[in-house]
Amino acid sequence: MITKSIKQFLIAGSLCCGVATAFTSCSDWDDHFEDPVSASNAMPTLWQTMEQRPELSDFREVLSQTKIFKQHKKTGVSYADLLDGRQTFTVMAPVNGTFNKDSVLNLLATNRGDSMVERSFVGNHLSYNLASSFEKPTEFFVLNTKRMTIGGNRVLDVPIKEANVKAKGGLLHVMQRALPYRYNLYEIMLNDPRYSLIGEQLASYEQDEFSPTQSVEGGMVDGEQIYADSVFIERNLMLERVGLLAAEDSSFIYVVPTADEWQRAWQEAMDYYRFDATVQNGDSLQRFWANYALFNDAIFSRTIQSSPADSLITYNYDRRHPKYHVFHRPFDEGGILYGATPTEYSNGTLYTVPKWPFTPFMTYHRELKVEGERTSMIVNDNLCTYTTRIHAADSISENEYLVITPKSNTSNWTMTFKVENTLAGAYDICAVILPQTVYDPNAQLKPCRFQAEINYVDEQGNDVLFDCDKVKFNTDPTRVDTVMLAENFVFPVCNYGETNMKITVRLKCSILARESSQYSREMLLDCIYLRPRMKSEE
Repeated sequence: MITKSIKQFLIAGSLCCGVATAFTSCSDWDDHFEDPVSASNAMPTLWQTMEQRPELSDFREVLSQTKIFKQHKKTGVSYADLLDGRQTFTVMAPVNGTFNKDSVLNLLATNRGDSMVERSFVGNHLSYNLASSFEKPTEFFVLNTKRMTIGGNRVLDVPIKEANVKAKGGLLHVMQRALPYRYNLYEIMLNDPRYSLIGEQLASYEQDEFSPTQSVEGGMVDGEQIYADSVFIERNLMLERVGLLAAEDSSFIYVVPTADEWQRAWQEAMDYYRFDATVQNGDSLQRFWANYALFNDAIFSRTIQSSPADSLITYNYDRRHPKYHVFHRPFDEGGILYGATPTEYSNGTLYTVPKWPFTPFMTYHRELKVEGERTSMIVNDNLCTYTTRIHAADSISENEYLVITPKSNTSNWTMTFKVENTLAGAYDICAVILPQTVYDPNAQLKPCRFQAEINYVDEQGNDVLFDCDKVKFNTDPTRVDTVMLAENFVFPVCNYGETNMKITVRLKCSILARESSQYSREMLLDCIYLRPRMKSEE
């Protein structure tokens, strides 16, 4: 996947198609296949065939001066050499006067312009596919990975002056003008000033990762492996999580707001992902998760949509949790794409919206549950035993629950659960308690009396204890009872993505000996439930 693009090299009109971006070729010409087209070794090569046509002299001059890049390094092999060799290509050669040859050659003389010409111009007119022009259109990919359509004597919307010229090494199409370079959705974010704030965030997650398995070993020096030819894989750590917007073999729907709306939504997300001062690289984590929160539900792959007009789902949609990552009736009034302006790019449609159609409550400020039966979340217990039970019912979360049993008839037990992935925001914190009749229809109906404590940290990472106002909660033994432990409780910092015990909820049985006949010390805990509250409610 190609993710690199250099905005400072925008040159409108210089390559006939407007704007260019940097390119690093991933092709290794030694690995390509022999020519299946030629019927005789006497047939001229593609390069020789082009030399016989004076109207292609400008294009030939560019090809002869454009060197092939391999792993960010310029080789000594030109595209003229390539087309005069044994490989198979389709060449779509624009005639003289239909592109700015001097601007292209000037770019080739610069340190970075040469790779830009390779991607945006030369790579836009050559293909490893044998793409013949017939009446019925067919799709193929060119060297810069862009998808093209040929058919009806056209490539895209550009007329072919002379089609299907056979040569040793492939096919030549003489084009009436140069083919336009079409941005993909990632490139438009990097190169269009309207989306520069988004592009800057996305580009910051680009990195080249060394691949020892694909590199050529060159011996050992001081006990360390040295590589004669190092191979690096281009990655974007954000796009790998939310959708590969640079992939030309995919088709996406991508929702973006105006610059002002992006800044507002981004700052809002940043406020939710504030980490305490003790978290290493807290600022970087804050920015990463804020960006992830915004991109995660704004990118949709067309290949996984069953009926886009009815609903759009993201990559992270899970049928077990159908509330998130799905947006119903997106084009109807109130839908996320209502009133959006669509623009087509090489790998999908960009929908620009005047107002960000998502709220934190719809996307990243989500309900949190600590399932009682998930015993790995229990960090401390005292004076009790516990076991998990299964009971399939709509009213029981995940169809399992935890039975907490006192060690003696008078034991006031305690149990502490850790809570993960909280944001710096407000929640109603509840405990969902089941009636004993869930497993014993003849059980004596007695409420359980308990207290609760919430442990968290402040902005500096200091431990803070909230005792829930020392309230003694009495459960309703006749129904599934959602007990409000703390209403509109605000965590000052987030604990997102961490697995520590900075945030815990402790339940404490609180029954006096003389009250034993009135209450039950056994508790059937379904879950600890955190219900998010929006900023307007805080």
